[in-house]
Amino acid sequence: MKQLAVYLFFAISFFAKSQSFDIVPLGIYGGEKEDNLSSYLVSVAGKNNFLCLDAGTINSGIQKAIENKTFATNEATVLKDYIKAYFVSHGHLDHVSGLVINSPADSKKNIYAIPFVKNILLQKYFSNDVWANFSDEGANAIGKYHINAIESQKNFNIPETDFEAQLFELSHTETHLSSAILIQHQSDYLLYLGDTGADRVEQSNKLENLWKNIAPLIKNKSLKAIFIEVSFPNAQKENLLFGHLTPKLLNEELSKLTNFVGKENLKGLNIVITHRKPTGKNPEIIAEELRNDNPFQVNLVFPEQGKKLSF
Repeated sequence: MKQLAVYLFFAISFFAKSQSFDIVPLGIYGGEKEDNLSSYLVSVAGKNNFLCLDAGTINSGIQKAIENKTFATNEATVLKDYIKAYFVSHGHLDHVSGLVINSPADSKKNIYAIPFVKNILLQKYFSNDVWANFSDEGANAIGKYHINAIESQKNFNIPETDFEAQLFELSHTETHLSSAILIQHQSDYLLYLGDTGADRVEQSNKLENLWKNIAPLIKNKSLKAIFIEVSFPNAQKENLLFGHLTPKLLNEELSKLTNFVGKENLKGLNIVITHRKPTGKNPEIIAEELRNDNPFQVNLVFPEQGKKLSF
């Protein structure tokens, strides 16, 4: 009996250690469905201290999570108390509309963004023209949100979340910068990318720079998951991608990643597919194309709104 108890203790300890992050998708799509747009809560496993990764949908996603028994509380508690801060990858509506619309009901928080995105939030949204200024800067500032402009690849702490992080610039068309966030808790990491085009199509090296930086984490198995968009099926012409990926282009980028980590180190890596455009059967086609052409044998994950993921 004593041996069994010891075994169970170590088994439970190992499992708890292996699950570093809890993620609750509040929204998974890249347009059209205003009640299900890009937004993911991430916390240290077992805690309710969440960083919100983009904020296209907030309230409807919280409602869905409560329906799915992911949260055993009410919407106001999740919004005001569980969500400790926001990361906004870029300024497009399907990534910020939930934050803006729910700001009157929210509590005081930090927002983290690259300087390009901070300017959009202040000049376009919290401008007193399209919405009241819920930031703590500028005219008629209400003071609810402090928008932190974080330079690319600078390390910073996110209070109340137990996270450290870095941001990386991404190319989402020639005129619009997007960004990724690399989240760290102790020796474990999670990577979330906002919208991005492939380097070849964007004539950029921003993804290559990101791959170089995360390569050591993949090699030593400390990167738990990559959240990356695949917006369109392969049939979408490259001149009509508008800074997005297809299954083929994701594989093109993963192939570049293997140059830094080796193909063997991508096998089994959790790749969470975000931002599928919901037009027609696009989500199903994208999932099928990814499953049918998975040369690096990554573990493909297709999130569902309100259903918790753990890595």
